[in-house]
Amino acid sequence: MRLENLLEKRKTTIIKKWFNEVLLTYPADTAGFLKNQKNPFANPVGRKIFRGLDALFDTLLREFNANAVESFLDPIIRIRAVQNFSPSQATAFIFSLKNIIREDVHSEIKDREDMKTLLEFESKIDRLGLIAFDIYMKCREKIYQIKSTEEKNRTFSAFRRAGLICEITDDESDTQESNLNNEVI
Repeated sequence: MRLENLLEKRKTTIIKKWFNEVLLTYPADTAGFLKNQKNPFANPVGRKIFRGLDALFDTLLREFNANAVESFLDPIIRIRAVQNFSPSQATAFIFSLKNIIREDVHSEIKDREDMKTLLEFESKIDRLGLIAFDIYMKCREKIYQIKSTEEKNRTFSAFRRAGLICEITDDESDTQESNLNNEVI
């Protein structure tokens, strides 16, 4: 049996194992909730992760499309970026798919062609990991940008409340500019 067909046939099992690998990165109580709460409204994070993994696996089974991969991976990584996972913690679940697949299909690999196909599939997983890392870094940069802007606004507000800042109207600004120009000349 061709490896692609085998992976397609075992997709449900592989996705469940992969989802469980993601859950292992969370504290036990959170993981239990994400796994056991089936109501999508009560557990949007768990649902989003599971659906994203399912779509990612489908994409890996077909021709690799970076845009599609990014659209499925972005919500998962975005969640992990705001949860303060380190870059390696946020993306490690992607590489765990390799071990899951190896364990699942190792007895089915019969020849060089199957091994070659497996290595090509694992290369897609590596590309997926790199895309995940890029997404994570963009999210973290955005978080730092938001925090920086927030801090600037807070400082500005504190200075204004303390009377250390006064606003200048356009007329006053033109007068001050012309006074500065006269002083320089």
